[in-house]
Amino acid sequence: MTPAKAIEALARRDRIVVAAALAGIATLSWVYIFHLAAGMVGMGAMEAIAMPALKPWSATDALTMFVMWAVMMTAMMIPSAAPMILLHAAILRKRNDGQPPGAATIAFAAGYLVVWTGFSALATTTQWGLEQAALLSPMMVSTSPYLGALLLMAAGLYQMTNLKEVCLQHCRSPMHFISLHWRNGTGGAFRMGLDHGVYCVGCCWVLMALLFVGGVMNLLWIAALAAFVLIEKLVRGGALFGRTAGGAMILAGAGMLAAAG
Repeated sequence: MTPAKAIEALARRDRIVVAAALAGIATLSWVYIFHLAAGMVGMGAMEAIAMPALKPWSATDALTMFVMWAVMMTAMMIPSAAPMILLHAAILRKRNDGQPPGAATIAFAAGYLVVWTGFSALATTTQWGLEQAALLSPMMVSTSPYLGALLLMAAGLYQMTNLKEVCLQHCRSPMHFISLHWRNGTGGAFRMGLDHGVYCVGCCWVLMALLFVGGVMNLLWIAALAAFVLIEKLVRGGALFGRTAGGAMILAGAGMLAAAG
């Protein structure tokens, strides 16, 4: 086997290893979410995770909710980040004369997840605030048609903004992102992961707020939003799909407002 073919074979192995690792993380995260949702159904709305809504949150309650959000964001977002992480690993292999990407690719993925973990902390705080204002049901669904309508319309309008477009372009074009943000070393890879995570949150944060409309532990709703993100980022015509869906969100929110009035 020639050196070039050997490097190509190693690169294929790297892709398989990295892809398998990402698939494993996503799968374990989804299993955890399914476990939580099944627990809520089995114990009943008044006895499951909803308990913190009936009394002030303890530190344990807050930690439980934070872990729930962090794992859910990992389950939803890792699949759409996989092409970027795989490309990073491939470029590292080429730049390092066939040496495995190793710690740098792990650092890239870690940086990405750190940003979504920060978002999870914000989401947990938002959930606490909504519960204290009696705007969430024990099943973590908005009890106010006005709140639901506002979130839908805000998500739809955000789909049309230039900020959304800029963030989406960085997420849809891994090579473009890599060319603009490449940094050497493990620390540089971690910073790149942070940068990519910021663009990803900028692209999807309002969509994630829609979990309060359909239900934070509604598995079908979670899966639908995850699929929306995948289509928007990875499918040809995804940007047009996102804008079209944004228009539908605005109409749905307006319909909710009209019905509530």
